[in-house]
Amino acid sequence: MWTFIKLLTFLCVVAGFWGWIEYQSVHTTTVVHQKQVFEIKKGTSFNNIIIALQQQQISINPYWFKILAYKNKLAHRLKAGEYELTAGLTTQQLLNLFASGKSKQYSITFPEGWNFKQIRQHLAKNSHLQQTLSTLDDAAIMAKLESKYSHPEGLFFPDTYFFDRNTADFGVLERAYKKMQKILAQQWQQKSADLPIKTAYEALILASIIEKETAVESERDLISGVFVRRLRLGMLLQTDPTVIYGMGDFYDGDIRYKDLRKPTPYNTYVIKGLPPTPIASAGKEAIYAALHPAAGDSLFFVANGDGSHIFSATLKAHNKAVNRYQRGQKP
Repeated sequence: MWTFIKLLTFLCVVAGFWGWIEYQSVHTTTVVHQKQVFEIKKGTSFNNIIIALQQQQISINPYWFKILAYKNKLAHRLKAGEYELTAGLTTQQLLNLFASGKSKQYSITFPEGWNFKQIRQHLAKNSHLQQTLSTLDDAAIMAKLESKYSHPEGLFFPDTYFFDRNTADFGVLERAYKKMQKILAQQWQQKSADLPIKTAYEALILASIIEKETAVESERDLISGVFVRRLRLGMLLQTDPTVIYGMGDFYDGDIRYKDLRKPTPYNTYVIKGLPPTPIASAGKEAIYAALHPAAGDSLFFVANGDGSHIFSATLKAHNKAVNRYQRGQKP
């Protein structure tokens, strides 16, 4: 009988102890002052996390921190990353946050129309990324991606990418590459019939030209229609963005007549068909336009000065538009 009473008393004490722990987890305030950021570095042990919290003057009780961590099986589940701590967090909430992996996120944006050189420069300037690409040339990066393409242009989807602090720059680039491959494959499966384009990569080349030719969403399929009809007829594409890309660092903001006549692999005033690679990063809308050209008979277009274009079906009508909108001549 006494043994039973002793056991019951012991169980009541244990229950009371764990109940007190629960109370402490709910009511004990951890961060008592202002919002701050705490970083758990990769490979940091549980005990060193406690030491780092104390060094940053985050008012935890190490004993209760350990008790709660082990009771809730969180001690070995705390994830590396930067965490934003808000005033009023309890010890339990702090542990839950570290175990969730919901760390502070940084972002980087690659706009539509950027070339790979611009993307690399943008990655190199981001102080939150771990820089690993500076010693690699473009071909080495593509080899590291295990890509079948050696030329990187146009193969990285323009978008905003979120990442943890000290993420490797290659990791972000790899995500952009895989996203482009996924979107391009999806779009290729839904392409219009009878296009003069044999592969998804050729569609990406055309999309990159469309991306550079106009920022007006409603014109993308119209411009695509012009280029598709030219390809069908065996006409030169004669698009300035390809000339500019082929000029590389020699482009100074102006295209001269001699530039239009100078042969490069990208000068579509000289070469027939598409250039060998994309010339920029194309967004989803430009890819869609490349695969769904607008019907019509226009074979020419010229900028009208407000960002949009005038489309013409004949060279005569086109020359009149050029005289009016490019040379300022009255009709």
